[in-house]
Amino acid sequence: MGEPALAQTPDAPLFVFSKSRRTQARVPVQLQRNLLVVKIRLNGAGPFNFLLDTGVNTSIITSPALADSLQLRHGAQFRVVGAGGSDTGLLAYQADDVRLSLADVEAPRMSLLVLSEDVLNLSGYVGIPIHGILGSELFRSFVVTLHPEESFLLLNDAATYRAPRGKRWSSLPLLIENNKAYFTAPVQLTDSVTLTLKLVLDTGASHALSLETDSDPRLVGPARRLPADLGRGLTGLVQGYLGRVPTLHLGRYTLRSVVTSYPNAADVHRRIDVPRNGNVGYELLKRFSLVIDYPHRRLLLRPNLQFGEPFEHDMCGLDLLATGPNFRRYVVLRVEPKSPAAQAGLEPDEELLSINFLPVDTFSLTQLGRMMHSEDGRVLLLVLRRPNGELHTASVRLKRQI
Repeated sequence: MGEPALAQTPDAPLFVFSKSRRTQARVPVQLQRNLLVVKIRLNGAGPFNFLLDTGVNTSIITSPALADSLQLRHGAQFRVVGAGGSDTGLLAYQADDVRLSLADVEAPRMSLLVLSEDVLNLSGYVGIPIHGILGSELFRSFVVTLHPEESFLLLNDAATYRAPRGKRWSSLPLLIENNKAYFTAPVQLTDSVTLTLKLVLDTGASHALSLETDSDPRLVGPARRLPADLGRGLTGLVQGYLGRVPTLHLGRYTLRSVVTSYPNAADVHRRIDVPRNGNVGYELLKRFSLVIDYPHRRLLLRPNLQFGEPFEHDMCGLDLLATGPNFRRYVVLRVEPKSPAAQAGLEPDEELLSINFLPVDTFSLTQLGRMMHSEDGRVLLLVLRRPNGELHTASVRLKRQI
């Protein structure tokens, strides 16, 4: 996820341990829709849910109402610039001297970006209340260990940290530019073309791999492709298509038939000062135990039980938005043309009431998403309510589309 640059001064304090003799902190984390969620306190208030995102170099409060309730000081104001330098009309301001704390670490005085409007609606996308995005400040402060099969992460003091030993661990050098982490990896694009690409390490992206074809004339997309809406950023909807790359190599490990996003160049805000070819997101990263080590400029990986699972895309074509006081009402946001959902007659603005004879409020949005990725040929029986109140049923047969 990209965002306007907000420079922290070189001597700005980042996160430290709350107690001076601590060298490690354990932070509870939730995984929702392939996104990491941690609980944060702001100036002692909270806790509030924030996404943990290495792809953002300045932490963001996405809810202006929350910032106002905390009486955060409005600093410098500016407009968010979109792709090609276009003016999006979205305003943001800088809030200084905010105290952030989570578990046993804190940042005593940090600058955050506050959006004037919650354009991302992360709560509706994730299915739980989301108040902001915690960026690379945390990763610049500690060595961060993530075990996706466990519900916590470890923050270690960089000076005393000792890397894990074992033949299964592989190490990749990280390049830190503008407070973001990049690495290079060989990616096979076709049977005859393999390129070493520069990729952003992006825990805040729910996809596996995204490649920007305009970043290198040799970077060609696959012949078989599926037009798709790839997500929403600060500058609007990102469109493009999906395909697969035959292989991607991370250290000594090879991932095969990786579902890959190819965003339209006009929908991607390119950082011309940091050339790159794309990013790797959490759908791929979750297949490893990870040590994200900004201080020592390295990424350590060890395959976990998810490593051998195939990469799949949504087999339904239904994009749901969570609404209501508990985010357990689900409204159809978009229906992909020619998808199984479209062929079954589903339309935007309908409310999903039940799936396979079970009321949908018994499922989280994450669980519903898993159902729609689950199995080629599986039949889902849906009951929906149209905007005029009329109920109707639909039978959707899942189909692997890419």
